[in-house]
Amino acid sequence: MDAFMQAAIDEARRGLAEGGIPIGSVLVRDGAIIGRGHNRRVQDANPIAHAEIDCLRNAGRVGRYADTVLYSTLMPCYLCAGAVVQFGIPRVVVGEAATFPGAHAFMESQGVAVTDLDLAECRALMAAFIAANPVLWAEDIGR
Repeated sequence: MDAFMQAAIDEARRGLAEGGIPIGSVLVRDGAIIGRGHNRRVQDANPIAHAEIDCLRNAGRVGRYADTVLYSTLMPCYLCAGAVVQFGIPRVVVGEAATFPGAHAFMESQGVAVTDLDLAECRALMAAFIAANPVLWAEDIGR
């Protein structure tokens, strides 16, 4: 497995261990992780503390994003895809989109290259979480 996706999965597991939703993200530039984060909606009681937003916040001010890649264990939603487009992140690599299709078409329509790895580990992580926490998952995706 790609080391950067593994780092995103590690972030997702960290979030789950904290009692949150197991979605993780890392931001990469020049072969190095410059930001990492995980969904913190539960932990911070913050509806916009999604993994990708947490990752970007933790990366801090990085100047231009044209040479970065965002990794996420789950297809980004419209909120997070909006941040990708706003900052000009050219490529997003996701662990899976079967659980949640997110804003794949929107990102591609804005010129973002999106790669879905369709990883069994990411699908299993989400399936187990959703089975144990259906109400929390519905809240996370706005249903």
